[in-house]
Amino acid sequence: MKNILFTHSYFLRFDPKQWETAQPYAPLGTLYAASLMRKNGFNLSLFDTMFEESPDAALLYIQKYKPDFFVIYDDGFNYLTKMCLTNMREAAFKMCKLARDYGCTVIVSSSDSTDHFEKYLQEGADFILLGEAELTLLELTTAISNNENDFSQIQGLAFTQSNCVIKTVRRNVMKNLDELPFPAWDIIDMEPYRQMWMKSSGYFSMNIATTRGCPFKCNWCAKPIYGNRYNSRSPQNVVDELKWTKDRFHFDHIWFCDDIFGLKPGWVNEFATLVKKENLQFKFKIQARADLLLQENYIKDLARAGCDNIWMGAESGSQKILDAMDKGTKVEQIYASAKLLKANNIKPSFFIQFGYPGETKEDIQKTIRMINQLLPHSIGISVSYPLPGTVFYEKVKEQLKEKSNWSDSDELQLMFRNTFSSSFYKQLHRYVHKDYRKHLAFESIKKIFSHPSSLNFNALKKMVSSIYYIPAAFIAKQKLNAIEKM
Repeated sequence: MKNILFTHSYFLRFDPKQWETAQPYAPLGTLYAASLMRKNGFNLSLFDTMFEESPDAALLYIQKYKPDFFVIYDDGFNYLTKMCLTNMREAAFKMCKLARDYGCTVIVSSSDSTDHFEKYLQEGADFILLGEAELTLLELTTAISNNENDFSQIQGLAFTQSNCVIKTVRRNVMKNLDELPFPAWDIIDMEPYRQMWMKSSGYFSMNIATTRGCPFKCNWCAKPIYGNRYNSRSPQNVVDELKWTKDRFHFDHIWFCDDIFGLKPGWVNEFATLVKKENLQFKFKIQARADLLLQENYIKDLARAGCDNIWMGAESGSQKILDAMDKGTKVEQIYASAKLLKANNIKPSFFIQFGYPGETKEDIQKTIRMINQLLPHSIGISVSYPLPGTVFYEKVKEQLKEKSNWSDSDELQLMFRNTFSSSFYKQLHRYVHKDYRKHLAFESIKKIFSHPSSLNFNALKKMVSSIYYIPAAFIAKQKLNAIEKM
């Protein structure tokens, strides 16, 4: 059978914030596609871009493995790839040209290429896989291997024919995810991932997906790969993969990278029971919605399975903004779920989004107040970022003439007209983080004085940090006020 060289377009070094954070996850979507292709007889190799310095390094792998197919298959489970950063897009374009010049058939699957397939075809790609792509890739490469040249009946494909761009009917997503083989973890060198995690965090985390898709319809959320359908692996299938990866890689922690974890009724209960039965010892984090975290039995099952951190799409402390986003949640649900998680020894963490159209200073203040009252374990702050295929994008797309994507995940550029300027939101990001850290320090001081026995190194560290964060938050606030008046 033919040789396939897989790669992806996420270069950690090209995203300075994430490089500094130093918590890399392997390209799970890439490994899923590779596994299916190997199961069907193709020979595999991998150019993992995660720690590389330049896309030019792809040429060394192309020359070494002499692939028939060069497949850029991005990880659709990782929110960083869904952001369609221009640094990564340019790297993908460069790799397309290198592979095509060498004579490979170049195939691309990513959120960005699904949205902008014409650009990728112009930059050297022969085929773009649209949406969920494993089965499309298998059908396409099999057809080419059999010397077929009519691809119009292959669903989920874009290509150029007679100087015209052809886009075929979108392929339906897979329903029975248990039929997929486990990701091809053996073709990737996991040691650099382990070393970076141990150095930055003191433990080793890996990523696993239990579902695909999200049925909720927040109007700023793009879903070009898995869409609004929600399909789940069985708890037994997931536990089998956990056992397999635990035996080989000895992870300490798992990020279940689903958009929504454990939505199917009874799934988490069965999963927790199987984890205990197999005596699997690990901690994990998930992503969920505030309205789904209000059932105590569900929370207790998560804790029983080993969940210690839940990233909640809180977004805003203003109900007006949540309603404008079509979020479908209430501010009071954020408060209630955060308190319930803490009561069950699970850390709540918040995704926060500033800059949604119509946001006022009062809305911002409500969000800051919510953060400082609930004191989540961590906060991730972003600025509203319009992506193709969303209601939000359609509202502001006429304003995106000059710039429609960030270069890296920390750019935080506001790309449409709003109440405040881009510089205001960048300073707001700095201020909210410092103010939040100040309140964490105050909370630590209160606990130490009320419960002296709780004093430990981390509590003492937080308490001492107040010496820095009290003046830092004050200065950041003064700068924010100055920018607002400009």
